[in-house]
Amino acid sequence: MFDFEYQLKILPEKSGVYIMKNDLGEVIYVGKAKILKNRVRQYFQNSKNHTEKVKAMIKNIAEFEYIVTDSEMEALILECNLIKKYSPKYNIVLKDDKYYPFIKITVNEEFPRVFVTRNYANDGSKYFGPYTDAKAVYYVMDLIGKIFTIRTCKKAIKEYGRKDRPCLNYHIGKCSAPCAGKIDKKNYNDIIDNIIELLKGKNKNILEELKMNMEKAAQNLEFEKAAVFRDKIEAVNKIAEKQKIVSNRFNNEDFINLYKDENDTCVQIFFSRNGKIIGRESFMFDNTADIMDEILISDFLKSFYGGTAFIPKNIYVPAINDIEIIENWLSLKSDSKVHIKIPKMGEKFKILQMVKSNAKITLEQFKLKIKQDKEANKIALNELKELLQLDEIPHRIEAYDISNLMGMDSVGSMVVFENGKPKNSDYRRFKIKTVEGANDYDSMKEIIERRFVHGFEEINKIKDNNIELALGKFCVFPDLILMDGGKGQVNAALDILNKLNVQIPVCGMVKDDKHRTRGLIYNNIELPIKKNSKSMHLITRIQDEVHRFAITYHRTLRNKKTLLSVLETIPSIGPKRRIELLKKFGSIENIKNASREELLETPRMTVKAVEAVMEYFRGKQ
Repeated sequence: MFDFEYQLKILPEKSGVYIMKNDLGEVIYVGKAKILKNRVRQYFQNSKNHTEKVKAMIKNIAEFEYIVTDSEMEALILECNLIKKYSPKYNIVLKDDKYYPFIKITVNEEFPRVFVTRNYANDGSKYFGPYTDAKAVYYVMDLIGKIFTIRTCKKAIKEYGRKDRPCLNYHIGKCSAPCAGKIDKKNYNDIIDNIIELLKGKNKNILEELKMNMEKAAQNLEFEKAAVFRDKIEAVNKIAEKQKIVSNRFNNEDFINLYKDENDTCVQIFFSRNGKIIGRESFMFDNTADIMDEILISDFLKSFYGGTAFIPKNIYVPAINDIEIIENWLSLKSDSKVHIKIPKMGEKFKILQMVKSNAKITLEQFKLKIKQDKEANKIALNELKELLQLDEIPHRIEAYDISNLMGMDSVGSMVVFENGKPKNSDYRRFKIKTVEGANDYDSMKEIIERRFVHGFEEINKIKDNNIELALGKFCVFPDLILMDGGKGQVNAALDILNKLNVQIPVCGMVKDDKHRTRGLIYNNIELPIKKNSKSMHLITRIQDEVHRFAITYHRTLRNKKTLLSVLETIPSIGPKRRIELLKKFGSIENIKNASREELLETPRMTVKAVEAVMEYFRGKQ
């Protein structure tokens, strides 16, 4: 039993991070403190000044632990890392980290490459972005490929190195073949300079040169050549129209503001690059009405910039807590001075007000959509109740699927829909442990049994320890189970449920010859469902989601297996280094494209190991 009184007494008067846990040992909150003793004790003193969210959290705290740091800055960095790791229930946590794309030009290479990346690093390359519209970036990259004959390969090319045979891109006019010595360094870099000017929005000289070449070709009756220049002129104009392609100068700015109603908050961020608003993002947070704006903004900054690859020079906010420490942390992350500013008047203040107005509209639209979806889901669940002749509306639906490739790496997935909406926090994945080969029925039996046995174990633990039911992972049972398949899958699930004495209706989701959801099998009978009914739309969404979740998990395991097997062949890369490379880069392609600096930053990697990796991939080009 955790002794709160004693633990509060021995708290140190030092900076650090405190970690709150529930009865199941799950981390529910992570916070930093300038003085741990003062901050942690505040939670367990007079609760009159606590917000409703804090009161709810305190009820669920079963124990706490802390980590002492040498400074408040170290505490902030550790807090951000732990929040990212645990995604605690009571912290402000973004649903997903946004790694926006950049256009990268490797000007530090003799024959630079131009490509899209989501990793920003101080590696001597030029970066343009980040951009919130990834489709626009790839569209522009496609246009650049049509205008300029630059290489797309990853070879380490030296001007006076070995000469290779040019690839197909050279023969179809898409590459100038520096690898084969078809272009010298100066002329190639002139092309790169033109690309940089174009990305900066300076296209006048390029257009003039292209027009001159087009007219010259036309005068010489080389009409096909003239048509090529005409298409390039059109492509340059299309890039200029995008307005999103601006230089990565030091006047990058983000504007952040929020709007709160009686319950929820919308935080909106506008991205300004080179004086132009290039995009925006919105983030919704529920049950935040009683949290002060400056705390929300502070937590948002830590969560957002803790997960993004790029930090602008200036960030404008309406209010903020811990401005100095967060400013120093962001400056440390970006390797250049970052300023957080709170404008009270003028142009920047007006932009912040515009951001707030947009946040209000976004929140209102979001709530309207929720209301409409709620009504549609209510109709769909009622239709399901009538169709299956259930006693109650199936508020919680669980769906299951099996995925494998020719019997290898079989995995199972479970997705959960509550009141017609996916509940991602309750999704579960299973590696098949007891079944050999492609046996979907036995695999399904295994995951159903594991799911409900875990559920009963949690229920018993909850009863014994008087824990809240909602804190378990498997203890909440569904009102309806859907299987991605027909009678065989349904009967496999029923065999296990009968064995465990669990009475839950089970249906199979079947598809037609065109792989579209056709209907449900229940009690060995296929039930017809109207194509455009709300219930059919819901079943289709559930079937697509469980299939997507299973395939994604299977692909992830397969990629990891492939990556590990490739890394096993590289000298100086043992099991621990393989795991660290896998954790950081995630794919062979990312390791191939990684710079020396990025590889050296990987835990356990030495200079010798980095050289071995780079040499291996050079040999594979």
